[in-house]
Formats: sequence, structure tokens, C-alpha cells
Amino acid sequence: QVQLVESGGGLVQAGDSLRLSCQASGRTFTFETYFVGWFRRAPGKEREFVAQIGRSELYANSVKGRFTISRDNAENMVYLQMNSLKAEDTAVYYCAADLLLSRVLRGTPDYWGQGTQVTVSP
Repeated sequence: QVQLVESGGGLVQAGDSLRLSCQASGRTFTFETYFVGWFRRAPGKEREFVAQIGRSELYANSVKGRFTISRDNAENMVYLQMNSLKAEDTAVYYCAADLLLSRVLRGTPDYWGQGTQVTVSP
């Protein structure tokens, strides 16, 4: 069992930056073996993939060049640095993890955090 807790959301203006954090924990797990993704759900929209990190990184086209995903395996942490934020980035952001990359990319990973709200004012 893996627990994920996101933090770092908030209210910012367009053009600002935010860094989201995802803390992973569990009784018996090896964090570096997990693929970790960030997803978001905007009001009235379906949940969408944002970024993923495993052996490499993958980004949604809508955030490529503005967002950077990184991880610190020693601290069981994954980060999402979000720069040049736009109003359309407003959403609840979720961290998710799975041992299989395919599940993360399909949006069906086993483990999810509770989400953190990001609001970008125009």
C-alpha cells in the first residue's frame, strides 16, 4: 500500500509559478520502482494527464515547456514545477503512482493522492 499526499497548491496570477510536491509513504515499498504521474481535473472537465516520471519524463502538450516534473527518491518525493501559469491551468492536481508505466499513462494507476487546488487568475 502506498500513500500519496500533495501540497503546494494555491491562488496565483497568470504568469506566476508554483511548485507542487507529492510525498509518498508506505510500509514496504521501494519508491524508485514506481512510475509517478501528475493529473488534473478542471471544473466541468474530465481528469487529464499532465506529466509522468520514471526512467524518463513525459508531458502533456498543453504543459510542455512550462512544467517540469522531478523526483527525489531518497526523500520519496515528486515535484511539479509550474511556470508561466495560465488561467486554463486552474484545476485540482493529483499525484498518482503505479509499478506499471502503462497504468499511469492510461490514467488508471493504483494509488492516488487527495489532490491540491491550483487557481490561476487571469
